[in-house]
Amino acid sequence: MGCYAPAMSRLVPLGTKKTAGAFLPTTVEEMRARGWDALDVLLINGDAYVDHPAFGAALIGRFLEARGYRVGMISQPRWDDPSDVARMGAPRLFVGITAGNLDSMLNKLTAQKKVRSEDSYSPGGRTGLRPNRASIVYANLCRRAFKGVPIVLGGIEASLRRIAHYDYWSDSVRRSILLDAKADLLIFGMGERPALEVADRLAAGESLDELRDVRGTAFVMNEGWDRLERSRYVADAKVLELPSYEEVSASREAFSRMSGLFQRETNPGNGRPLLQVHGRQAVYFNPPAEPLSTELMDELYDLPFQRAPHPSYRERIPAFETVKHSIVTMRGCFGGCSFCSITEHEGRIIQSRSAESVLREVRALRRMDGFRGVLTDVGGPTANMYRMACKDPRIERACRKLSCLHPGVCENLVTDHGPLVKLLRRVRSEEGIKRVFIASGVRYDLAERSPQFVDELARHHTGGQLSVAPEHVDEEVLDKMKKPGAESYERFAQMFACASDKSGKEQHLVPYYISGHPGSTLASMIRLALYLKKKGLRPRQVQDFIPTPMSMATSMYYTGLDPLTQEPVYTAKSLRDKRMQKALLQYWDASQHHLARAALRKAGRRDLIGRGEGCLVPPASGEGSLSIHDKRRGRGGRGGGRFDRRAKGIRRSRRAGAKS
Repeated sequence: MGCYAPAMSRLVPLGTKKTAGAFLPTTVEEMRARGWDALDVLLINGDAYVDHPAFGAALIGRFLEARGYRVGMISQPRWDDPSDVARMGAPRLFVGITAGNLDSMLNKLTAQKKVRSEDSYSPGGRTGLRPNRASIVYANLCRRAFKGVPIVLGGIEASLRRIAHYDYWSDSVRRSILLDAKADLLIFGMGERPALEVADRLAAGESLDELRDVRGTAFVMNEGWDRLERSRYVADAKVLELPSYEEVSASREAFSRMSGLFQRETNPGNGRPLLQVHGRQAVYFNPPAEPLSTELMDELYDLPFQRAPHPSYRERIPAFETVKHSIVTMRGCFGGCSFCSITEHEGRIIQSRSAESVLREVRALRRMDGFRGVLTDVGGPTANMYRMACKDPRIERACRKLSCLHPGVCENLVTDHGPLVKLLRRVRSEEGIKRVFIASGVRYDLAERSPQFVDELARHHTGGQLSVAPEHVDEEVLDKMKKPGAESYERFAQMFACASDKSGKEQHLVPYYISGHPGSTLASMIRLALYLKKKGLRPRQVQDFIPTPMSMATSMYYTGLDPLTQEPVYTAKSLRDKRMQKALLQYWDASQHHLARAALRKAGRRDLIGRGEGCLVPPASGEGSLSIHDKRRGRGGRGGGRFDRRAKGIRRSRRAGAKS
């Protein structure tokens, strides 16, 4: 542990009354109630403090606490003065900083760069409780408040901004966040192992200068980096040098090369140390941390989380309401979708809990106030990757492929759904459990390989609707997304429909689609819109592509090049072009018709404007145009289906409430 052993905190068993003493201390009073005169580690958190394993700061805090460290939590501090972050005094070891479960800019702004109306990780969903670029602001506050105390960045914002990166909201290439925050160390990825090693070694008396070999961390070199044995091109180089910040700022080709080099070094089994020069400094990146074993995953999720917000909150935390009756079974994703940041943060290697650990959490949930026997989700980033892995660990550690599923399912991947089916059956059979849903993503190209899983999914784990993400139907766009072809989705849809009929249920898939993704032209979106109309689908789950830091799709968006092949890639860049692509997917919505018509005219497809069976949208005026009543209803003039009837009922209820 180190040269001293901090006292273990008194933990309150799950299911008892939620008092402040059951949580990590957030005030001097709560700290002293535990008999502590000082903290070992202070966590600064951009989210509200929810003591639940779905919230990253709580995971790290509980993990360190279980090792005997005195850990405190300050959530959403004021950022105009350092006194708020200093309210429990300086910690003995380090200050850990996270912007929260989302990048603070993504949390604030939409794809159209408009301010979001809700922050689901804040009390009451209120906005304005965290600053823009929260990791940088909090780090600078802590530097003022705690002279000489090491400052460690972590969480998804720091993880995905650790190298020079394109920032969509400022439309610029920014430096590594480590330099802008002036922090001492950055932990990237899922941080339990690195955070514990940093704490242990600091507790043992090591200096910051000695913490230069912790896997899953990065640090700034002010000198000596030019003497490292490094290369951009030699395969066996001890340190792989990425193109510098100055190069990638000046050249989109250099930025694209940087992205391709970086992506190939993300496997903990073979990833090399990286170096990126920023002016007279350089950022050094150790190889990724090793994934957690099943035993460590069990230990982590067996910790005494209160599964509740801190009792000081008087308003609901929307994000907690979504997950409070859910269970995480695994982490990581080997899908490698180019637009997704899960792989860059959680890794490609699946880390799964044992069935016994999951069942212990189910039994703990039963004791919670308000639990009525319904588990809203049992899964992870991709629910049906549970316990899946390469057939040979040696192959897995040597592999540099970015996806096990694209362009096809790897022959070395074991896709057995048996462990998941057995787990779900055991969860369903637990006393007091009435329903078990899977709301996490289901990878349908894996699911179609297991008719047994699809039958179980339809019969027991779907509540009328199942969300899936085909994303597109155009083959070239799907290739840039690293997603399977449309025929895979069609096969799964047929299997799910048959399984639902067999179980006597009327159930439907709710498909998600992305507009404006790199590679997607107006012609691509028209093909998708015509496909949807032919299928009678009116999707409400349409995501306007957002270039999040460090993803391959973001590199394509910024550079116009595929980072793996350096081939040109078209991308809609202006906000209007992005809106037109999205409008085509909402061809049935009268409020989008003016943009859809503009898109069709621009694409030279005026033949799709009209009232004919093969048309997408009606004309703006004249014969076949919508009546004023249809326009006000925001519909295409025909029956809107179940979703529109539901919306109409909500409006009627609101009018009735207003009258009363």
